[in-house]
Amino acid sequence: MADFYQNGIITTLHNLSNRSVDDLESELATFREERPMAVILPSLFSELEGPALSAIIEELKGASYLDEIIIGLDRATEEQFRYALKFFSKLPQKFRVLWNDGPAMQAIHKKLEARGLAPRQAGKGRNVWYCMGYVLAATKAEAVALHDCDITTYKRDMLARLIYPVANPKFNYEFCKGFYARVANGQFNGRVSRLLVSPLLNALKKICGEREYLQYMDSFRYSLAGEFSFRRDVLNDIRIPSDWGLEIGVLSEMHRNYSLNRLCQVDIADTYDHKHQDLSSNDDQGGLSKMSIDISKALFRKLATQGVTFNAESFRTLKATYFRMALDFVDAYHNDAAMNNLSFDIHKEEQAVEMFAENIMKAGEAYLDRPMETPFIPCWNRVRSAFPDIFTEISEAVESDRIKYS
Repeated sequence: MADFYQNGIITTLHNLSNRSVDDLESELATFREERPMAVILPSLFSELEGPALSAIIEELKGASYLDEIIIGLDRATEEQFRYALKFFSKLPQKFRVLWNDGPAMQAIHKKLEARGLAPRQAGKGRNVWYCMGYVLAATKAEAVALHDCDITTYKRDMLARLIYPVANPKFNYEFCKGFYARVANGQFNGRVSRLLVSPLLNALKKICGEREYLQYMDSFRYSLAGEFSFRRDVLNDIRIPSDWGLEIGVLSEMHRNYSLNRLCQVDIADTYDHKHQDLSSNDDQGGLSKMSIDISKALFRKLATQGVTFNAESFRTLKATYFRMALDFVDAYHNDAAMNNLSFDIHKEEQAVEMFAENIMKAGEAYLDRPMETPFIPCWNRVRSAFPDIFTEISEAVESDRIKYS
């Protein structure tokens, strides 16, 4: 059972009573008239062929309070898109699939690209951004949740708990971040969060001083969780990254745009597991290696906007400070694992720390080489200003694809 302690400066909503999913969903159904609800599922086509997404769909069938399910589909051919429409047709709720690689959506993408308003690279960030645009364009949803499609431990109470804080009309939260223990199959997971983000935030506090932003980021129990929910108005002016810094970028944007009392985090699962990325220690363009570089750059860029000056010497100092703190974290996790009878490989943990330390330097060098780099995708308010009919075009593209390829 989770503790009830409120740490940091973000409200934490705990799971103290193991309230049944039926009870939660019954209350969510009463919110529906005032706050219609939807969920966004950013997916690769390959995930339709795995066991995780099939199980997720089976669970979502019971979420009758949902008004709509929006699926963003990446890396799919025409044949695969047709298959996707059949795959999701078992859902009893209204659903729509955005075929991001199809000619209709690609035409919109090229139109935006010509004006410098399109995502610069494919990936989860681009997928989520177009899904957010579709929510604004074609749904009445006032409360929207988002989660990944590779969760192997998924139960529908995860979604109910995730969306509840922004769906409840008596709450004033604009944004909610999910958290959970990254423990599965008798071992600790979540290496990037445990061994990079947490010690890096502590090292940045030591180097840059106690800044509210760092305290804010450190208040989230699992800042890299891919599960969050938000009110509809958030979608208009949020700017999200298109790289691996998506989760950190979203949290940074919420810090910039909203008062802290409008943000919260919620315990959505006792255990959580999903598809694991390779460490990729010999390839900084893939796996956890690239992820660690993108996350580090996202933190550096945000701090620079707050007046922090970085140079080569400060990054060397940061690397050394991080490295010592991260090794202390390894010791702490080793002891935690021993007390809970979990397997724990100190050698592999310290190998990850060594790679992350090197990648902090790579991220720092990349930041110094391109200090004006702007990986954020423009907000939808800006896009609508340049193209007033863009929402109509997106809505029509999705509908025409559905009709044409069903």
